[in-house]
Amino acid sequence: MAAQKEPVLDIIVVGAGFAGLYLLYRLRTLGFRTLVIEAADGVGGTWYWNRYPGARCDVESMAYSYSFSESLEQDWVWTERYAAQPEILAYANHVSDRFGLREDICFNTWVARAVFSETDGLWTLTSDEGLSFGARFVIMALGCLSAPHRPDIPGISEFAGECYHTGYWPHQKVDFSGKTVGVIGTGSSAVQAIPLIAKQAAHLSVFQRSPNFSIPAWNGPLDEESQRHWKNNYRTLRAEARQTSSGILNMDSDHCAAELSPDEQHNELERRWQHGGLIMWNAFNDIMTDPASNELAASFVRRKICEKVKDRKIADLLCPKDHPLGSKRLCVDTDYYETFNRKNVTLVDIRSHPIEKITAQGVQTSHDSYALDVIVLATGFDAMTGPMMKIDIRGRDGVSIERKWSDGPRTYLGIAIADFPNLFMVTGPGSPSVLSNVLLAIEQHVDWISDCLCHMRSTGFDIIEASPQAEDDWVIHVNDVANPTLYTHSDSWYMGANIPGKPRVFMPYVGGAANYRELCNEVSDQGYTGFTMSKSPATAPRNTVVSTNEQQRFDSQTFSQPRRNSTS
Repeated sequence: MAAQKEPVLDIIVVGAGFAGLYLLYRLRTLGFRTLVIEAADGVGGTWYWNRYPGARCDVESMAYSYSFSESLEQDWVWTERYAAQPEILAYANHVSDRFGLREDICFNTWVARAVFSETDGLWTLTSDEGLSFGARFVIMALGCLSAPHRPDIPGISEFAGECYHTGYWPHQKVDFSGKTVGVIGTGSSAVQAIPLIAKQAAHLSVFQRSPNFSIPAWNGPLDEESQRHWKNNYRTLRAEARQTSSGILNMDSDHCAAELSPDEQHNELERRWQHGGLIMWNAFNDIMTDPASNELAASFVRRKICEKVKDRKIADLLCPKDHPLGSKRLCVDTDYYETFNRKNVTLVDIRSHPIEKITAQGVQTSHDSYALDVIVLATGFDAMTGPMMKIDIRGRDGVSIERKWSDGPRTYLGIAIADFPNLFMVTGPGSPSVLSNVLLAIEQHVDWISDCLCHMRSTGFDIIEASPQAEDDWVIHVNDVANPTLYTHSDSWYMGANIPGKPRVFMPYVGGAANYRELCNEVSDQGYTGFTMSKSPATAPRNTVVSTNEQQRFDSQTFSQPRRNSTS
């Protein structure tokens, strides 16, 4: 028999954001022939594309950083408590240059199709321009929020002025001086952008359908003492963060609301408000399971909003009343609510008076028309599944990811998909991902996948696939953990509710990042339970025994309820 052709590569990684960069570093170190394919002309992923005014991380910069290199931790200097987009992008570029990663990244290449061949066990990826790449394994490092949602508003293409989406912001500076501007949407991107746009624009109209809870960042320069504390204690602080529900320090609470007196409840909420940021999310350890506990925190934030906004009617419109606090991702802001005290800012309630169309001159609602020079679409993303669904991915028997996920995403551990051999995801649906510090989530997934590939190499197997039963059990477990919580009580992008026609399925894993890490470790420690490993037809001799851990598989009963605070 003729010798089989070796694959061009061991591994192709799609995406050169923080996940793709660490994958390339780790896999090259382990001796795997690896190529990263990236649609942009530079690294950074989310932080390459999202350049809108005010774009910054909602996790503190000292924690929103890689932990795999101690020298990198010590050398890099962050300048703000919450780093802004330019600084985060500079960090990504520094990492790329420091470790010589660019030489193995194929830029300006959009992957349009990925097809698995059962004949030789290889993946073939094709770009939108017809370039073809082959590899044994494919790892999708696409990011959870990398498919911007452009709303299908009648007449949007007829607008005669400037129109921008926060997720596809121009690289050159956009000047709003002297212009009438409309921002559609009041999610995280809008909350960050609106205060800065308002300072420039002659007039700003904010079109709000649903208000969101936002907590002040209290951002400012990062003092040397704080940096020194982190750098002297990085190993300890990282280890502590990995044992939390969210990967974020100081967030978890040891008490449910009912265990505290009214004064203690208020003091704890005030302490977290004054600290700022996402830690309000877990003010009490039952905040996402007990409506009464949640309402305590929600009412507290509403009172703070009313203290900031002078006009009572506007303040009332800005107070969320249709969803529990935290069931939509909390926003973190600088002077967002105060911006509505400005004379050049108008809040337009499009829940009561919906947008009917966009004209050449501006926005027409059911109640009024708004002449605009600029429209900013802060309309979010097709989160978590959208980036995968934009690629025509075909597994066994030609089954497409679109068909596989037609009723919602199905994964095993948020890492693998049955019927799609040798395909891994980083921070996919079914993992904590967006409910945690995503940098720690990325490192955990990259390390787990890398260890799995090393295990396969050492045992001589080159095909791995999640079993349908393991996938079914994981989907049941993810739902069993989510259903008793308040996360499912809102029309959030966690549920896919921001995308017309998208199945309403809660996509992240709410069991907590530390619990999830333990479950992943149990799977690998037991010989990759729930996965089937084999030799590809091109490399296996006849009658090769397939290695399977199906007899040890976890079922929905084995995935026990979270052992720690699960309100990440």
